[in-house]
Amino acid sequence: MKIEAAELRLISLPLKFRFETSFGVQTERHLVVLTLYGEGLEGYAETVMEHSPHYREETIAGAWDLLEHLLIPSVLGKDLPNPEALWEIISPYRGNKMTKAALEMAYWDLWCKSLNAPLWKVLGGVRSEIPVGISLGIEPSIEATVEKVGRGLELGYKRAKLKIKPGWDVKMLLSVREAYPEANLTVDANSSYTLNHISTFRAMDAARLDYIEQPLAFDDILDHAKLQREISTSLCLDESITSPEDARKALEIGAGRVINLKPGRVGGILASRKVHDITQSYGLPVWMGGMLEGGIGRATNIHVATLPMFVKPGDTSSASRYWDEDIIEEALESKDGMMPVPQGPGIGVTPKRDFITQLTQKSAYLSANP
Repeated sequence: MKIEAAELRLISLPLKFRFETSFGVQTERHLVVLTLYGEGLEGYAETVMEHSPHYREETIAGAWDLLEHLLIPSVLGKDLPNPEALWEIISPYRGNKMTKAALEMAYWDLWCKSLNAPLWKVLGGVRSEIPVGISLGIEPSIEATVEKVGRGLELGYKRAKLKIKPGWDVKMLLSVREAYPEANLTVDANSSYTLNHISTFRAMDAARLDYIEQPLAFDDILDHAKLQREISTSLCLDESITSPEDARKALEIGAGRVINLKPGRVGGILASRKVHDITQSYGLPVWMGGMLEGGIGRATNIHVATLPMFVKPGDTSSASRYWDEDIIEEALESKDGMMPVPQGPGIGVTPKRDFITQLTQKSAYLSANP
């Protein structure tokens, strides 16, 4: 599959609501939409970082520069037989997993289209729909949180994930648990706690959570292992898992019992499949995380989540929860807590070109034959 050209577009997509986490408040999502062209076909992907390095170290400015001036030129004009061949070219460049993931995932879409096959089947997925939950930000009050959880459960979502931070945790969680005794509840701390909060985590055990996601430092696994030994609730690792090697080491020392797998964070689809296989060897589950993706990134995540160990509900809920208008033609909407997997070739979705152009803040076009 020869990569003949590529296009980058930086867009700003307004959120339908104010989304607050321990990182701060977000009202819009900034994405770089990448299109690869080859042999009459197009492959699509999105970046997952933001302008500021709150989640991990990468930023949109750095990703754009690296894609435009190094990564894309390194593969332009090359006839690559499979995604592994592309990864061999870009893997020697250190770090920048999210940036490399965008290029790798766009090539997966392009390559699967050349095979006239959906991504999930090429990967070895085992289901045509996946279980999904909702992710709620930090609300203005406990009452508002309880109400939003109830609304999500009424819509059939199979899990409610609540953002927490010091001072917004135990009381709120116990109130939600009292209101919904049988609900599947989880929390996401986004690295806002330390080992000094062990008593808080012990108190959280009473809320009967499925897991506590990334409570400690974004780049830590050792202290997570210490914390896991002190509490009964399972820990779930997110930001600290950026590669298959990270996953192996974390599970080996008991730093958690669940992994939130985000393809963008670990370097793409090949790395995601390796992380999945490592967790499978430990008999532990993974679930598909979310980073406020538009329709292109959401569709890619849905396909990856068809692999066998994605047994817990993920964050790929209905796109209409987040956007008045998505950047793809297809409606990615769940029903009764299940999200159908797009069935067309590749990731199975079509960009809304006019809408993306309307949202574009800057663009670049690179060709193997300028």
